[in-house]
Amino acid sequence: MIHRPGVLRTAPLRGETTSSLICRIANRYGMEAKVLRSCWHWRNYQPGHDGGGARADAEVLLNAAGRQLLAGLCGVKEDVLARALPSWEREDAKLPAEEDGVPAAAWRIGGAVAGPVAFGCRLCTARRTGTAVRVVRYAPLWSRVCVRHGRWLLDADADQPHEYLDVRHLPEVAVAQRRWAGVARRAVRAGAEPERVFALAHAVVARWWEQALHWERETIWPRRLHQVADGNAGTDLERWRIVGRDAAIFPDIVAVADALLDPAMAELAWRDSGAGQPRLLPADGAFCRRLGERVGRGWLGPLAATDYGGPLTSWMGAVIRLRRGAGGPPGYGNDPWWLRQEHQPASMATQLRVLSKKRSSPGSGTTWRSTVPAEQRALITSLVNDAEEQLTQLRGAQYGKTADAAQQLLGNLGHAATLIDQAIRETAAAALTVGVALEDLARWARLPAGALAEALAAHRNERPGKQR
Repeated sequence: MIHRPGVLRTAPLRGETTSSLICRIANRYGMEAKVLRSCWHWRNYQPGHDGGGARADAEVLLNAAGRQLLAGLCGVKEDVLARALPSWEREDAKLPAEEDGVPAAAWRIGGAVAGPVAFGCRLCTARRTGTAVRVVRYAPLWSRVCVRHGRWLLDADADQPHEYLDVRHLPEVAVAQRRWAGVARRAVRAGAEPERVFALAHAVVARWWEQALHWERETIWPRRLHQVADGNAGTDLERWRIVGRDAAIFPDIVAVADALLDPAMAELAWRDSGAGQPRLLPADGAFCRRLGERVGRGWLGPLAATDYGGPLTSWMGAVIRLRRGAGGPPGYGNDPWWLRQEHQPASMATQLRVLSKKRSSPGSGTTWRSTVPAEQRALITSLVNDAEEQLTQLRGAQYGKTADAAQQLLGNLGHAATLIDQAIRETAAAALTVGVALEDLARWARLPAGALAEALAAHRNERPGKQR
């Protein structure tokens, strides 16, 4: 036990978690962290992973007496700690303000306290403190590159052994981090929140990443993934695609964010929509073609344009509606930077948990999301959403001359019925592909089995976005 608090000074690192600082103080005094933590009265148990083991992203919240004790142990004034530690003065119901001077603490998950949590660079820590120990910091995805040592710092919330990926041979990753600062300034000038712009671009590119296994012309991401996987991603490609995803796609995220903030790109989307004469977005549209060029893939345009129902087409739809002045009442439908929950990419921790369960119980069953290709699911969602939009517009079609109103009503109803019919056929085709019996589908669709089989065969030949 420490008898003289503050004998050895341990300065906090900017953005560090309080839990990480306590561990470094214990290391400084040559003791286990759990021994030092016994100085506080704990209100709950330390969070751990499902398979056992403490979480690296576990965070600590302290009451006033607890903060005073920590300041004494590390020999640093409380105002310095308040500036460095994002969780320093966070309140918690488990920690009453008045505790008779008893130092109290409560465990939390870092991501729920002050944002994404990542490992720090041990080499930078050693350079600053003289000791190469583990550090855990709050760090958004756009600040994960240690430029000095060529490291991509990984999320700390996942149950996996790596703290970083080596990106020394991928200079474009560090260049993208420097470039992001300018993109963020452009976002502010455009009246957009940089965090939301980045999140949308991340969702767009992460969706491409999932589809890229079927892109024969894609060579950039395999090269990057090979580099970050110590030169051999093939040893466990499924896991490395999860662990290395954000590092491999980071330059493209910044490029897409920059493109979506460019007024010239918004103008291309507007022209593709027919401007004053609305039409369906074409597969060979100028916007997606130019976007593919900006990420170094001139062939990507048609694939991006036919990815119906994804975050990119949602962004385009919002931009077009705003230009037409047909966005409806204020809300997320008018906000190009609104990211729907279903479009948010799964985190590394989530994907690794799914992978672990799949490997531990291979034959335990499948789900719609795991069996139906993302492109097909997105198309069904897009068709349903478009049908819903057509039906919503019926409210505005019930005014004006009788003949005109009737014509608009019938047109919108007919278009909605066509979209719903396409969604039904697309869903039936997906169900048939993953093993649902044709007879069961026929009963569900209220059609003879032979007629349904013919309809599905014709549907495959005329399907939108069909590869040729």
